[in-house]
Amino acid sequence: MKVKKGLGILALSTMIIISGCSTTADPYPQNEQKPVTKVEKEKTEVQETKDKVEQEKKEIDLQVVKPNEAGQIMVLMYHAIGEPEAEFTRTPENLRKDLQYFYENGYRPISLRDYVSGNITTEAGFTPIVLTFDDGWQNNFSMIQDTNGEWIIDPNSAVAILEKFNQEHPDFPLEATFFINDNIPFEQKEHLEYKLNYIVDKGMDIGNHTANHANLTNISAEKIQKEIAAIPKMVNKYLPEYQINLLALPFGSRPKDKSLYSYLEKGSYEDIQYRNIAVLNVGWDPYKSPYHKEFDPLSIHRVRASDLQQYVQGVGMYDWFKQFEKGNRVRYISDGDPEVVTVPENYKEVIDSSKIEDKELRAYTLTE
Repeated sequence: MKVKKGLGILALSTMIIISGCSTTADPYPQNEQKPVTKVEKEKTEVQETKDKVEQEKKEIDLQVVKPNEAGQIMVLMYHAIGEPEAEFTRTPENLRKDLQYFYENGYRPISLRDYVSGNITTEAGFTPIVLTFDDGWQNNFSMIQDTNGEWIIDPNSAVAILEKFNQEHPDFPLEATFFINDNIPFEQKEHLEYKLNYIVDKGMDIGNHTANHANLTNISAEKIQKEIAAIPKMVNKYLPEYQINLLALPFGSRPKDKSLYSYLEKGSYEDIQYRNIAVLNVGWDPYKSPYHKEFDPLSIHRVRASDLQQYVQGVGMYDWFKQFEKGNRVRYISDGDPEVVTVPENYKEVIDSSKIEDKELRAYTLTE
């Protein structure tokens, strides 16, 4: 009887162990599908959309799109936005006209930072363009009171015009860089903090135009550094984490002493250190692809945003666009994939492999 009792206890224990283990087993047999939660379904749909977009990017018809990411990009230089049209003033109406022209002719804004880094996400078949505004004029970003006494952004200021165009054309990114001096940027001191935060919050950029719009031709290393360091010092009072690392040279001036060029890129003054990833000149012409062997981020050419030819040595902004459209200048055409650099076979030799870093270089032959 004792033996039988022991066997009974052993059998019962075995049943308990088996029963306990069964609670962790998959309650759904292999031939029965588990229910999909709402969260899992949403994640799957998002991933499928991403996969579809990536697939579409990679499967563009090269013979139709004809991408050439060795081509040139136009960096446009605006100043004041006001009346009347002049050498350094573009009217609000003409700025709107410019944006419409860019949009209709396949140009899409990118940030200056993305241009320099080669992080170009422009839609396939379109051409990147960089918009810059110098001097921090009030008419670049002005606050006015409406009929109720509420402060609003002046609809004829550059920021409002750019933002409205983006709202009406979501596929035209809100990208621009405003280069400022240390003289109450955009004036209206009481609104300065709001304006600086607004620009950054909207995804646009603030750049350095030196403290006093200084001519850097004949000044010392110390004064160069003082002029450049003043802008990050001022901006970081309002935006402590924001990096000021884009410099537009006033008058396009560089030190006569070339040994001082290094201070345009990096330096320090008192407790402020700076390092610029881009240094912009005043004029000239469309500039090189960021992957080009001769691309120099510390000497970027700009095109004056004006169609008053007499002010730009006989060549206006729209003349450069015509050069692109006629094929006299090689226009950057995006492949739509920031991880791939696509060029016609005969442009492969101008690409600097160190500048494309871990991106894929894709060369193809046009059959026409």
